[in-house]
Amino acid sequence: MTAKTIQTDRIPQELRPALQAIAAAGARLAQIIRRGGDLAAPVGTNADGDGQKALDVIADDLFRQALTGTGVRWLASEEQQEAVALAPEGRLAVAIDPLDGSSNIDTNVSIGTIFSIYPAEATAEASFLRPARQQIAAGYIIYGPRCAMMVSFGDGVQHYALDPDSGGFRLVAARQDLPECAFEFAINASNYRHWPKPIRAYIDDCLAGCDGPRERNFNMRWIASLVAETHRILIRGGVFLYPSDTRKGYERGRLRMLYECAPIAFLIEQAGGGATDGCTAILDQGAGTLHQRTPFVFGSAEKVARIAAYHELPETEISALFGNRGLFRA
Repeated sequence: MTAKTIQTDRIPQELRPALQAIAAAGARLAQIIRRGGDLAAPVGTNADGDGQKALDVIADDLFRQALTGTGVRWLASEEQQEAVALAPEGRLAVAIDPLDGSSNIDTNVSIGTIFSIYPAEATAEASFLRPARQQIAAGYIIYGPRCAMMVSFGDGVQHYALDPDSGGFRLVAARQDLPECAFEFAINASNYRHWPKPIRAYIDDCLAGCDGPRERNFNMRWIASLVAETHRILIRGGVFLYPSDTRKGYERGRLRMLYECAPIAFLIEQAGGGATDGCTAILDQGAGTLHQRTPFVFGSAEKVARIAAYHELPETEISALFGNRGLFRA
């Protein structure tokens, strides 16, 4: 990889080859997306039984090839059942969702790539099935009207943007902080009837607007692309909720701990926000399997803490919230 794929002066030396590879593959994938074609064609299912589209497979191949020879020993991908061994002498382990939001490919809505980096251990299990706070880097690339990369090495969040002329990512902001005050929440409201009572109570209080206990009017957003939701929240604040629910297969949420929630939680905390499973910080947990799922709540720290407080109430008090009273005053 050439040095121009991303500015390297703020990237730790030992991570530069891997980050240059990710940036180069991301720039190439952005070109493929802009060119179009039948990228949303179904091609089968991935390791966890979700439908795969043509662009999912293209992205998986791109990042695996790019990361070969960059000091990465283990690569765990959403599209592969098991972790792949790239180099026995490698010192890094990369977990990646090569293409997040693939349901949006054919509608030209923002999609992305999410990645996480750990120190490599002797086995893939030891490398990835560990506390999420042991990440040494995490980030995402968003393929939108402007292709951008957010990345953290444990000292704040850096914001890069793809220069279409040079094909490289240039630094936009050395420190991207999450705005504290935004009256927006992101959730798929069509699943309201399946949610746990604390989530329903929180959303009810938001929807009550100025006449409710929050005494504020809120806007709802839902893009169905974790990267796009994260990028909006990092830029202008708010909160995202993907709770567990009563449907079969959703009892522990739908987002994967290792290569979706853990890296996003790392970024959000580094930007000054919070990220939990509704109650417990994501970074205080770890994946028990490569494709383990978890409920996920992240965004402005105050809002994430408020949602956790709803979960801490006794059942009798939660039930009372479905009357005319709410839980908190603004």
